Amino acid sequence: MTDFLIELYPWTKTLHVISVIAWMAGLFYLPRLFVYHTEEVEKGSKTDLMFQTMERRLLRAIMNPAMTATWVFGLCLVFTPGIVDWSSFWPWSKAAAVLAMTWFHHWLGYRRKDFMRGQNTRTGRQYRVMNELPTVLMVVVVVSVIVRPFW
Repeated sequence: MTDFLIELYPWTKTLHVISVIAWMAGLFYLPRLFVYHTEEVEKGSKTDLMFQTMERRLLRAIMNPAMTATWVFGLCLVFTPGIVDWSSFWPWSKAAAVLAMTWFHHWLGYRRKDFMRGQNTRTGRQYRVMNELPTVLMVVVVVSVIVRPFW
């Protein structure tokens, strides 16, 4: 039944990587938009509305579809016979990092709604600090998949 996944493996892996790149771009960019939105924009101004539009479109048109595609193609890879050895450490560390990225994605979505309601309580510095999280998680994923430490 999973033989078709073996045949589609190169395409599945390709589409997974493309999806991850698009998702990561959004995870890097949206918190940066929040920094500028917090530090440079007056509530209720035309610029505030422009930032809200940019943030909404980034999240809905790029990040949400990219995250969904990343999960779909990633799960296809997981179910492809012979690809994942669950007795190893690396799939678990990668899974933990992907779950953390998914949490961060949703956290950003809630912060976008704060801006939309005019209720943002976080500082530019806090968004700068949070902007580092996707980088750390990306390093965990890449090292887990490529280096596969702790065999």
